[in-house]
Amino acid sequence: QLQLVESGGGLVQPGGSLRLSCAASGFTLDYYDIGWFREAPGKEREGILCINSIRRALSVKGRFTISRDNAKNTVYLQMNSLKPEDTAIYYCAAIPRTVQTTCDPRAYNYWGQGTQVTVSS
Repeated sequence: QLQLVESGGGLVQPGGSLRLSCAASGFTLDYYDIGWFREAPGKEREGILCINSIRRALSVKGRFTISRDNAKNTVYLQMNSLKPEDTAIYYCAAIPRTVQTTCDPRAYNYWGQGTQVTVSS
């Protein structure tokens, strides 16, 4: 059974950091594109960062970094300088490797259950 399990969410003050983990079981992440997504109250689920099966890490604007450790079959999302507007449920997802990496959540087959991140003082 293919499964993704997120962990590492919680309450953090503005400006703080969190690292989310996503452990895969039942399949090997080496052959999958992976991504992190989030869904804030009243908003649609949106892609944050997504990488193909070859890439090990990707960072955007220095705030968020996605990385994978294939030996541990785990994906990470490092989040720095968090803001209240980053409050959301965060999900990891996977799709069998594609030619063109996408961060459109509609393309992803396998999803974790989500982990809550709340940024508040």
